[in-house]
Amino acid sequence: MRDPYEVLGVPRGASPANIKSAFRKLAKKLHPDANKSDPKTAARFSELNAAYEILGDDAKRKAFDRGEIDAEGKPRFQGFEGVQPGGGFGQEGGFETFTWGPQGPQRGGRAGGGNFRGFGGVDDILKEMLGGFGGRGRAGGGVHFETDDFAGAAQGRDVTATLTVTLGEVAKGGSRRVHLPTGKEVEVKIPVGIADGQQIRLKGQGLAGPRGGAGDALITVTVARHPLFEREGANLRIDVSVTLYEAVLGGKVRVPTIDGAVELAIPPGTSSGRIFRVKGKGLPSKQGQGDLLANIRIALPEGDDNELDELMRKWRAQKPYDPRRDMS
Repeated sequence: MRDPYEVLGVPRGASPANIKSAFRKLAKKLHPDANKSDPKTAARFSELNAAYEILGDDAKRKAFDRGEIDAEGKPRFQGFEGVQPGGGFGQEGGFETFTWGPQGPQRGGRAGGGNFRGFGGVDDILKEMLGGFGGRGRAGGGVHFETDDFAGAAQGRDVTATLTVTLGEVAKGGSRRVHLPTGKEVEVKIPVGIADGQQIRLKGQGLAGPRGGAGDALITVTVARHPLFEREGANLRIDVSVTLYEAVLGGKVRVPTIDGAVELAIPPGTSSGRIFRVKGKGLPSKQGQGDLLANIRIALPEGDDNELDELMRKWRAQKPYDPRRDMS
């Protein structure tokens, strides 16, 4: 994956506000719901979401800047216990050797380049040791092996993959094609109301074992951030900007929801920060349909307005009030 700063188009010293603004701008442009005729957009949107998952989180961003995690948020390789500074494949002192005796594996000296026979995991070592024993054997005169000890490996292994879905897919369900590490491409059904981080298990779609049985495919779902909505369980939260006169005099404003816009009545004298609940306009869940929580924010007009300035000066002089009196 590309550098998340490059994906979002921001410099490394960008402020959190600039990062969020860049994400929202690109998310509106690349959102799959707005680009249904372009299949490549879904991949770009997924990349954008992954980049914001790192840069939008202060701890993850610092870890990435320090080189502790990569562009996918995975820990970077920090070395191996057997490798020593200056060591390596075919170099003197590069790897430790092990011998097998009555007490099990014993750490020996360091193997030079001429003695290095390859580098594998524990499974590879055990397979090599058991190769000539026909399933049951004795190594070094003291350790016994049973074929049943390795039955789990013989039955096949699970594989993992990730899938990024939109809030629209969470609300209505759907299906996606997912490419598995096995090389197969499978159709994955997206359950309605699926949560971020939840796994979908596909039986028998993993790696096949020596006995013919196959493991499962575990698909971890990531719910992409929406440019307008924040998810809180089954509820959705949205910031709604209103004019100063709408807040003072009241009025009706159109508010987007996950399945179309609705009209929201703003009572006269509405303060910024007041939250209105729109019933049933959230996400489905086992407990029922969630709600939409509309957070009111008063937006002043852009540019200078001498009449508004003069009105506020008169208001300040004739009708002063302290909205922070309860904070002292």
